[in-house]
Amino acid sequence: MEIAPDIQLPSLPEVTLRALEACDQDENYRTISEIVSADTALVSRILALANSSLYGAATQIRSIDQALLRLGTHRFHTLILTAALRQILYELAADQWQQLRDFWRHSLTTAMTARALATLTRYPEPDQAFMLGMLHNVGELIALKTPPGDAQQYYFDHQSEIAARLVSDWGLGPMAADAMLYQQAMPVDIRDAGHLVKLISLATRLAQADTAGIAAAGTIFGLNEELTREINRRIDQEVEGVAKSMGIPLSSDYDASASHEKLKQKVLRQAMANQALGLVPLNDSTQKCLAATVTSLTLITGLPSLYFGHSEDGLTLYSTSNGEPPDMNVSVNSASSLMTEAFAKSATLVLGDRAPTVLDRQLMSLLHAPSLIALPVSGRDKCAGVFVVGTDTESAEHTRDIASLFCNQLSRALAEIQSSQDSHQDAMAEELAQQAIRRQVHEVSNPLTIIRQYIYQLRNRLEDTEVHQQLDVIREELDRAGDLLLQIGKRWQGISSAPNEQCNLNEELKMLQDLLEEGLFSDENKTLSVQLCEDSTTIAAPAAIVRQIVINLVRNAAESLTDAGDVTIRSVSPIWQSGRTWVELEVTDTGDGLPPTVQQNLFSPVKSTKGQGHGGLGLSVVKQLVDDMEGIINCRTGSAGTTFRVLFPMAVKNQEIDD
Repeated sequence: MEIAPDIQLPSLPEVTLRALEACDQDENYRTISEIVSADTALVSRILALANSSLYGAATQIRSIDQALLRLGTHRFHTLILTAALRQILYELAADQWQQLRDFWRHSLTTAMTARALATLTRYPEPDQAFMLGMLHNVGELIALKTPPGDAQQYYFDHQSEIAARLVSDWGLGPMAADAMLYQQAMPVDIRDAGHLVKLISLATRLAQADTAGIAAAGTIFGLNEELTREINRRIDQEVEGVAKSMGIPLSSDYDASASHEKLKQKVLRQAMANQALGLVPLNDSTQKCLAATVTSLTLITGLPSLYFGHSEDGLTLYSTSNGEPPDMNVSVNSASSLMTEAFAKSATLVLGDRAPTVLDRQLMSLLHAPSLIALPVSGRDKCAGVFVVGTDTESAEHTRDIASLFCNQLSRALAEIQSSQDSHQDAMAEELAQQAIRRQVHEVSNPLTIIRQYIYQLRNRLEDTEVHQQLDVIREELDRAGDLLLQIGKRWQGISSAPNEQCNLNEELKMLQDLLEEGLFSDENKTLSVQLCEDSTTIAAPAAIVRQIVINLVRNAAESLTDAGDVTIRSVSPIWQSGRTWVELEVTDTGDGLPPTVQQNLFSPVKSTKGQGHGGLGLSVVKQLVDDMEGIINCRTGSAGTTFRVLFPMAVKNQEIDD
């Protein structure tokens, strides 16, 4: 039986609600990751999207953190909201909610047990074991949302094969697929199997908390009964703690009605807010404006969507809710397909029982859906294009109502945009231009600062009073130019790096060392130390971008030193983290540390502590540059000083651990 990799699955409303609240409150990445990682349905959605063609996956995904890193913050938050929207369509009976709660508890228990066993037996990727523990019985979750019958029984009877197939489709690798496939093998048969296979098999047995699991621990890993029971006891406590934090009762009957209604209200409010944002008029062509709203339609319906815009050549696929759209042009001369008929009649149509044409089948394949809804959107004069939503038979009518409301509002907004387009300047385009200028202006301030320091050095070496005065004039003019530049704009726009450029971090640090020492460490009480590793430091990043990052970080570190102190630059390679190989850059200072007000908005473009003339943009620029290359940056600060740690993606092929 065929199963789509991006299958929609139900979650407990408390988990989805907690994830939404964490995103809305801008809680830290680790907190949100822990919430999402504890739900099989959300983990499945993240893996399906992270492994899509949009990201051109070059390596196997070995943890949820790695998948989230590949998605990025914005798409991750969108995914959570989309999943939440989908959840409100699940109207389960009381016994089904009870089964879903029991499924959640068992999955989380298995995952935590797998991670504990991985740590105990020195498996190098405990997070991978946790992730697979969450996914091991995904077939049961598919069965829970399937009406009783042969299909449901198939999912119950073939859980191992289903999990193995999906794990393989999600790009987790052959060892992960084997761990799923052989999870129910007898303990004596897997004693010499791969480490990951043994971990998942034993974790599934221990999660049952019976004597067979205790015996299996001794057979597979030689663990004694006392230690195994202690592991079970501690995992039970951890699961109860997670359930309590989310408001999920484990010791009483489970009634999801109140939480489900609360989630529904929150989702609808959030969806309307996002819809309003999606309808902001863009100073662009009508088609690009409509193409940008396909995400809003997906947020409203919780379903994958396409947008076909009308042009002289017919209907052209402009955008999709997931990934880059393929090249696709459709003639409007024939109205035989659902989409072309909806365009010709300017009416919303549902595929329903009508026989699908070849084009209908193509669209269903693109959307991974068994049915379609076509919704035309009209401007001031004519039909501008058609949205196509992937759905199923059960939810088609409900989806049509929501999507029709969206398209009607969009049509009215589009007509207003077209009427006023000639007389109004687009505020969004203007602000984007200001952001781009602001970022460039801030980067210009870096060389200005270094030139200023060189002038200071030169002045101290000369004894001619007249030359001193002339150099002072130059410095004053540089300061005035810098102040004028820093007054231009209030925001910045990040730049994207070239996709295939590489450079050697150590070589760049060697080249910058003298420049930084002369320009920023002229005071003999302030010193710069550069410690370079001996291993290869070739990274997948352009040299110009790396220099910007280093200059910004070192400049901030030098300015944090008041009367005296040290700044240390260190490179370390290779670093293995989140299933990938990195090259590490550390910039450490011995200043007084960052004050709490700065820590709370560390990478945001706010006013800094450097005094007048600084916009606090340096770290926000660094954060954007690091994010653009899919790197990682974090900070450790205290009274003894501050350390910024940057992980650059290594240019060589990511090394993987064999099981």
